[in-house]
Amino acid sequence: MRDKSAAITMDAVYTKPGYLFRRMQQIAVAIFAEECKTFDLTPVQYAALVAIRNYPGIDATRLSAIIAFDRSTLGSVIERLEAKRYVERRSAREDKRVKLLHLTKAGGAVLRNVMPFIERAQARMLQPLKASERRTLLALMTQLVDLNNEASRVPLRAEDAAGHLKRVI
Repeated sequence: MRDKSAAITMDAVYTKPGYLFRRMQQIAVAIFAEECKTFDLTPVQYAALVAIRNYPGIDATRLSAIIAFDRSTLGSVIERLEAKRYVERRSAREDKRVKLLHLTKAGGAVLRNVMPFIERAQARMLQPLKASERRTLLALMTQLVDLNNEASRVPLRAEDAAGHLKRVI
């Protein structure tokens, strides 16, 4: 009897969507890091800065929902942004135990200054494709992410979090 596992080739890995998504994530992070190296920012730190800028006084739980990032890991991201003096935590008036996040002047400046580098990184990720292929890829990726949102360990809850913030702020 022939061993069926011997017939399994690396194509069983290389051609699967999960593997390809993981590889593209590795490539995207590498390009981002290369383009933004002078700013010492990660993609998650960048997303957090944008969200904090757009929702001053956001708490970490809502920040987690807006950027779809694990709440327990987000604490270390916020600590690094604080150490860089890009954000500061302030106690909420109504509950001193709740810490609200605010962008500092340095955080606002780095966000403004990094934008051309972010745009270049995003363009590089898609550069090998034709313009029509880029639009198609982004449309399909957006559709997949939207349709599979609930399968995520941290589903995107931007509307819920932003709606709550508008009531609070």
